[in-house]
Amino acid sequence: MKNYSNAIIFGIAIVAASIFLGKAYTDRNKKDGEIQVTGLGKTDFSSDLIVWEGSFGSTSIDLKQAYISLEENKSIINTYLNKKGIPSEEIVYSAVQTRQKTKQLYTINGDYAGEEFVGYELTQSLEIKSEDVDKIEKVSREITELLNQGVQFYSQAPRYYYTKLADLKIEMISKATEDARLRAEKIAEFSGGELSDLESAKMGIFQITGQNSGEDYSWGGTFNTSSREKTASITMKLVYKVD
Repeated sequence: MKNYSNAIIFGIAIVAASIFLGKAYTDRNKKDGEIQVTGLGKTDFSSDLIVWEGSFGSTSIDLKQAYISLEENKSIINTYLNKKGIPSEEIVYSAVQTRQKTKQLYTINGDYAGEEFVGYELTQSLEIKSEDVDKIEKVSREITELLNQGVQFYSQAPRYYYTKLADLKIEMISKATEDARLRAEKIAEFSGGELSDLESAKMGIFQITGQNSGEDYSWGGTFNTSSREKTASITMKLVYKVD
């Protein structure tokens, strides 16, 4: 009888040890008393700086005449922009680019016979940066009016920026941190614990997308310049101790 009782006790001990070791193996990578949360900071804002670029040119068989024509076009463009309220000091011109234009020659049998010089093509671009977003945006849409004065101007889409981006980023970090803290408090409350010290905080990638654009976030961060109205967002990952 004594041997039978010892066998039962021994068997219970083996089962208990198995359960204990199994739980230890399962929880070997689990950190007790810790909550990890991710918070989001997000806000909409309007760009306060616009950058607009465009280019124009001239062509002539004579290089000197091509330069004269280019300067005439430049003068017409300057006058037009000044009348639109853009001062000359805000207009930055690039260096003139010169290219020799040629045409390919072929024999009567269709064989390539070389190239023939047909003239010079000169191009120049300009850039305007301004905090008067409305004005420059309007001019960029109306610039085709120069065609009535014989100037072909190639306009690019404006780019939009925000000069207070550093302050905005701090605001977003604050919002994301607060959002994460509130989430952690709720989790601790539901689990019957109490939030304790902050162990670590890791900032995510700052993202700027166009409002209602459906743009995808990027691992390296998205920085939209094509939309005047934008949305900024950032995440914060916090790790708290729980008592």
